[in-house]
Amino acid sequence: MAVSLNPGVRNALSSLQSITAQAQASQYRLATGKKVNTAVDNPVNYFTAASLNDRSSQLTGLLDGMSNGIQTIQAASKGIDGITKLVNSLQSTIKQAQSDAAQNRPTKAGGALATAAEQVATSKSLKDIALDKKIAGADTTADAATATSSGDLGIDTSASPQAAISITSGSTTYTASFANANATVRDVVNEINKSGIATAFVDEKGQLNVKGNGSDDVQFGFGVGADAAAAATAAGTGTNNTAIGFLAADATAAGAIKGQSITSSVRSNLIDQYNDLRDKIDDLAKDSSFNGINLLKGDRLSIQFNEKTGKNQTKLDIQGSDVTSDNLGIVKAGNTQLAGQVNFQNDADLEAATKSLTGALTSLKSLSSTFGANLSVAQARQDFTKDLSDVLSTGASNLVNVDQNAEAANLLALQTRQQLSQTALSLSNQADQGVLRLF
Repeated sequence: MAVSLNPGVRNALSSLQSITAQAQASQYRLATGKKVNTAVDNPVNYFTAASLNDRSSQLTGLLDGMSNGIQTIQAASKGIDGITKLVNSLQSTIKQAQSDAAQNRPTKAGGALATAAEQVATSKSLKDIALDKKIAGADTTADAATATSSGDLGIDTSASPQAAISITSGSTTYTASFANANATVRDVVNEINKSGIATAFVDEKGQLNVKGNGSDDVQFGFGVGADAAAAATAAGTGTNNTAIGFLAADATAAGAIKGQSITSSVRSNLIDQYNDLRDKIDDLAKDSSFNGINLLKGDRLSIQFNEKTGKNQTKLDIQGSDVTSDNLGIVKAGNTQLAGQVNFQNDADLEAATKSLTGALTSLKSLSSTFGANLSVAQARQDFTKDLSDVLSTGASNLVNVDQNAEAANLLALQTRQQLSQTALSLSNQADQGVLRLF
């Protein structure tokens, strides 16, 4: 049996039910934090937010790949820094070998050009007596120095007024001629010193010494002739070497004396150090990998920047380089002249090795610069992706998330209205109850 309600009660009840439904909906929005929970609530906002959140999630997933790529580049960069330090150590080793130059010069000493008897007669040192002696004399007999005469080496100037020297060091030959008439041993020494490829001096024993400026063997010849050309030809074969104290036994097959380089123990000891540092370059390059990718061994790195595929995909491809001591132009060291080897006993080889190391540093700097530029790009895209993901998430939230302050105020107002509706319903019921009092 249906109960018939008066209009006042029915209106109050209807209003209370509506308010209760709104309050429940408001409570649900506050509990979920969203004003659009299903497509029914707002289809446009719901699906737009879902699309934005999906892209944000995809971009966030790419951040791990970017992070790995950045670490791979940094590992390679650290490897280059380490290799650069090793190359600097190799340069130091080369400089140590080069500083040992004075002990590795080809030198040849002739016989004494002064005697003890001349020293007594002149009261001069053997060195000064030898330097002051004239090359030419009145005849082919050497005259001893006296208190009034400097003496001579016994070269007849009547047919040979010109003297000359010839010096060959490696592939360089130097010749010079000068007048023989009043020339002394000091003049011969000065001419040799002008060559730039050898030096000469007379020691305290009165011996003439010829020393090369480099590590190559040095050939020296002295000769006289009717003119400069004839004297130079005679010097090339060392025709008059015996006159300035060099024995025939000192001569080469061509006649000139030869100063041969010695093997320096200091340089020999540096060879192992050099080769060990060279090997460490290869070892360091092999260890500069991250997550299985080594840009210093020629591996390729690809970093994806967006969620798309095909031609719309953006990414950074980095081709590594195979960094080895050989590829950097750093060859092994040894004590002999061999192809593909630095001869530590040879100044020219050491100078060439210095240039090779400078070139290696230039290559490493160039590679480091390339990796640095790629690292900057990867880091910039990583920051951009983080920010873009935040923007997408914020945009999605703005479409579906509830304003909790406004919703809480709305709920409070609904609760107040609910209480008022309940009061109105009570008053309507009291009107009906007034009829019962008549009975």
